Amino acid sequence: MVMQQVRGNVNQRVPVTVVTGFLGSGKTTLINHILREQHGQKVAVIVNEFGEIGIDGQLMVSDDEEQLVEFNNGCLCCTVRGDLVRTLEDLMQRADLDAVLVETTGLADPAPVASTFIVADEIKSKFNLDAFVTVVDAPNLQRNLMDSHEAQEQVAFADIILINKTDLVSAAEIANIEQQIRGLNPIAKIHYTQFSVVDLPLILGTGAFDLEAKLQVDPLFLDDLEHEHDAAIGSFALTSEKPIDMNKFMLWMNALAQEKGEDLYRTKGLFYAQGFPERVLFQSVRMLTSMRRDRLWKPDEDKLTQLVVIGRNLNRDEFTEGFEKCVVSRK
Repeated sequence: MVMQQVRGNVNQRVPVTVVTGFLGSGKTTLINHILREQHGQKVAVIVNEFGEIGIDGQLMVSDDEEQLVEFNNGCLCCTVRGDLVRTLEDLMQRADLDAVLVETTGLADPAPVASTFIVADEIKSKFNLDAFVTVVDAPNLQRNLMDSHEAQEQVAFADIILINKTDLVSAAEIANIEQQIRGLNPIAKIHYTQFSVVDLPLILGTGAFDLEAKLQVDPLFLDDLEHEHDAAIGSFALTSEKPIDMNKFMLWMNALAQEKGEDLYRTKGLFYAQGFPERVLFQSVRMLTSMRRDRLWKPDEDKLTQLVVIGRNLNRDEFTEGFEKCVVSRK
């Protein structure tokens, strides 16, 4: 397989692929696509989420060959970088890995994440930073670039860019998107995807990470500078052990998305939904919402709804009040 070949070619160091992209671009979907295709590989997946509850980790494809580590107490580009170093060291002691996939939070600046693998002596001798793969949300890219410095950094820093959700935009819009990307990053390889499906040799084992090129983008990125997030952007979680009326919820959330679409960046949740034997996955990216059935609840699993909301200047009490109106009261 691709990952095994790369490992043998770089002093037996484990190749690391860092997946970046703004909120809702399709990073978790890409990670799952990789895991489904990399049969028999020992892969560690490190997931960093901005919200206080980890939803992405619950949606990961899993088998005996994979190890999942989640960070929900901060962003890899700032508060938990020390945790990342310790986790990687621990993974090397517990397993003979073929590869590591790192999914950063949608609000991460990629440069400090990269510097961890280059500056930390205990890491750079064991891990080889193979590529930064950035997933961009075609329908929302222009707005994301206008609203977020991090979105700009993710595109500018990428070695490989996946323009995702191409089925939701026209050919003319795709041409404009590529022009915007080239204005920030003239050298990254670009691939067009739907549902983050891409041939794995295009993104894994490419050896695309180039330190000199990164220093041209950000000459100070190896300096241990603190990354500060926009204080107006925050997240909170809504939970319920009672079932949710999904009709009420969708009416409420669709209205919210229309009203606060510019500030409601991302929601993602797994629902204990009335009348459904499965978990129900709900997601929104700005004004676009979607809902689908997930896997069946396990017999020994507590049925629970967990919804993470991320946005700018959002009123938690307002969301809590609306959410509670969708909870089914048990008689």
